[in-house]
Amino acid sequence: MIELRPFAKLGGADHGWLKAKHHFSFAGHYDPNNMGHGALRVWNDDEIAPNTGFPAHPHANMEIITYVREGAITHQDSLGNEGRTEAGDVQVMSAGSGIRHSEYNLEPTRTRIFQIWIEPTARGGQPTWGSKPFPKADRSGRLVTIASGFAGDADALPIRADARVLATTLKAGESAEYEPQTSRHLYLVPAAGAVEINGVRVNARDGAAIHDEARLKITAIEDSELVLVDAA
Repeated sequence: MIELRPFAKLGGADHGWLKAKHHFSFAGHYDPNNMGHGALRVWNDDEIAPNTGFPAHPHANMEIITYVREGAITHQDSLGNEGRTEAGDVQVMSAGSGIRHSEYNLEPTRTRIFQIWIEPTARGGQPTWGSKPFPKADRSGRLVTIASGFAGDADALPIRADARVLATTLKAGESAEYEPQTSRHLYLVPAAGAVEINGVRVNARDGAAIHDEARLKITAIEDSELVLVDAA
């Protein structure tokens, strides 16, 4: 089953410095029938104006993955971590028992991100943060795991969740395949372009909630970049 969530129908907010669209219930956008997809709780599509951002604020008991689509995001937290994550790269924060952090766009142009929250397998624990480049050339035509809670995904950033986050870039006409367990909850969003998933067209920034599919064939209708979450 593939349920399309068109970008134009997503809830959201425009704060001037921040334009946000929410694939699931979040902040002022409350939809009791759309609280997440399995362990996936939040997928926000954020556009942040230059020299603005999120001042220090707390999180706990959540795995927070930031995929930078355009520009760069600069992170600071209460553990003393600092880092700048550029377009195509990924940062992960395991909030654990509690952490405060800020995220700013210190660039002269806008920054666009996907921010993804996944519920952890256990509450508490020491908070952590990490960032890693994933060059687009290295994931051209194939799905690459960029964050994962599975020990076998050694090259991915670690998260404390029964989940993995994958990404790929596909040229028009190229295909990638993925074979999940049918009990898993998958959610796919093209950051750019348009793809067909098992015959269902998904345009840029649309969401596709997937369940009970033993095999996915993702074919690019045009040059595309996409992110896929596979969660319990």
